[in-house]
Amino acid sequence: MSGTMEAATSVGLEQIRSLLDGKSNYRGIAHKLDFKPVLADEGFVVFEGHPTEAVYNPIGTVHGGYAATLLDSAMGCAVHTLMKDGQGYTTLELKVAYHHAMTAESGTVRAEGKVISLGRRAAFAEGRLIDGKGRLCATATTTCLVFNK
Repeated sequence: MSGTMEAATSVGLEQIRSLLDGKSNYRGIAHKLDFKPVLADEGFVVFEGHPTEAVYNPIGTVHGGYAATLLDSAMGCAVHTLMKDGQGYTTLELKVAYHHAMTAESGTVRAEGKVISLGRRAAFAEGRLIDGKGRLCATATTTCLVFNK
């Protein structure tokens, strides 16, 4: 990890942890797709969800967008944990590779996001999505633009 990452204050981490503690009233995409953050540390965030038939595609498995959204959320929030006061970020690029189809029988799925590097203008992170049986369902990488608000 870069020296810049280690120098970051915990403002972003505190905000993500407020989601974990239920102190935030945020009710966005995670609420709509029934997943939530369960762990947050500097540069690392985990989300868990329970895919149901409500997120199936026409061929009878969980839509790839569900996996992409979970991974984008985990990786983006991992970047968020490293933001200093007055900084923001946005996803510039998201790449997802699908390894194993998910269904409602996949159990609790776990998306882990980890920051690989953080610079003044860009952050890079990777993610893994594991199902309840320990199978790797998807991997992802992201590039985020870092900016001053």
